[in-house]
Formats: sequence, structure tokens, C-alpha cells
Amino acid sequence: MELNQAQLQLLCQIARDAGSEIMAVYGTDFASWQKDDDSPLTQADLRADTVIRNALEQAFPNVFILSEESVTKGPRQVETFFLVDPLDGTREFLKRNDEFTVNIALVEDGEVVAGVVFAPALGELFYAARGLGAWKRTAAGVTRLGVTRAAASGPLRIIGSRSDGGEAQAAWLARLSCEHSLVAAGSSLKFCRIAEGAADIYPRLGPTNQWDTAAAHAVLQEAGGAVLDPAGRPLRYGLDRPMLNPHFIALGDPAITYPPLE
Repeated sequence: MELNQAQLQLLCQIARDAGSEIMAVYGTDFASWQKDDDSPLTQADLRADTVIRNALEQAFPNVFILSEESVTKGPRQVETFFLVDPLDGTREFLKRNDEFTVNIALVEDGEVVAGVVFAPALGELFYAARGLGAWKRTAAGVTRLGVTRAAASGPLRIIGSRSDGGEAQAAWLARLSCEHSLVAAGSSLKFCRIAEGAADIYPRLGPTNQWDTAAAHAVLQEAGGAVLDPAGRPLRYGLDRPMLNPHFIALGDPAITYPPLE
């Protein structure tokens, strides 16, 4: 299943509508609570999930939807499905640093074929689909995304998690044989910064779920980058696979050499 331009734009509108629900909560003295896996949850997560699920079910009535907050009833052994994180970066939402996103991805046969990432507090919308390229929309207009090739001179621009990282990331950085700089970003924006040429590489040595990465993976992939597992193969998705991703590395230039993901 490949999306046409009208369907991709529809996904963008759904993400924007979910973002409006999130921002309606963001401006209030909202409460939060812990889920069974100790991750935080707010009313914004649930309101955004309802908007996304209702809209996807109406527009794509026969496509299975797996969201962090809900799942379509019925058999899960399907090859084509939507993978949704209605509020990626809830910790960033709680910290009120604006670096949270709405993630909507379409997966087919283990590969991401389309993705939308919307950062409502920043006013940044990233979207991509196979054969249609990768794009960024802001108040200033629309630009086509393309990764940059790592410069032979100058530091390698590494982007890491604002809320995670820790000792594993520090140990990996210590094994790098080249000069490098490190900046932090929240949620799936790390992939998008590589896709727009603002960073070179994102090593992830901590836990993530499929819905955390799929939409931004699609954006980076269509911009010319890649997301690879520890064996150097493209990161894959599926309802029959563990929801927890393996360690991975996202990069704009496939020629970049890097230490193993241990």
C-alpha cells in the first residue's frame, strides 16, 4: 500500500488536529500519572489518540492501527498497519520544553512506507512517503528535506536524547575515532534534524518502542538517510515482532563509520 499525495496530506491534517488537542492541554495545569511500564501519561496523550484513531478508521477503514495508547480489536497478524504514537516525548511535554511530537507511520511488510511527525509547540511538520520525498512545513513555507554528507573536515555532528543516553551513550562516544560534537533533542525530532541536514548521526543504546521511531524513520529514509540495527540492517517493524526495538543508529550519510552498538 503506497499513499498518494492527497492521502499523505490527510495524514498531515490528522496529526495537526491531534496537535491541537495536545496544545489545549499543554496550556493548562494538567495532571499526569504512571502507566504499568512506569512511563508517564497525560490527558493530552489520550485526547490525541482518540482524534487519530477516529480519523484513521474513517479514512482507512480496513487498515489495522497499533497506537501506544490503543489497539484495533481483532487479529494482529497483518502485514499493513498504522503505527502511532499520539504524544511522543511525554517527558518533554511534562518539562514544557516544547520538544514533543505526534507520530503517525504506515508500515508494510516490515518497512515504513510513510510517516508524519508534527511538533505542535514548535510549529514544525515533517512528512514523507515512498516515492513522494520528504518535506518540512513551517509558517515560513514548505521545503524538501535532504540529508547532508558528513564533511571530511570538521566534527561529526551527533544528536542524542534529551531525557536518556547515560553511561551507554558516553561509552559509545568514547570509542569514536573522530572529532565530534554532541547536541540533545527530544522525541522523534532527532531523526528529523538529521533529515533536514542539521545533524549527522543518532546512536540509540537504550529502549525504544516501534511507535517511537517508525514515523521519523520514514522521514529520514525518504530524505536519503537510514536507520540500522546492530547488524547494519534496516530497522524493521511488525505486529509479530517485539514492540521494543533493538539498539539502532540513525544516520544521514551511509558512508559514516561508527563503533559497534553494544
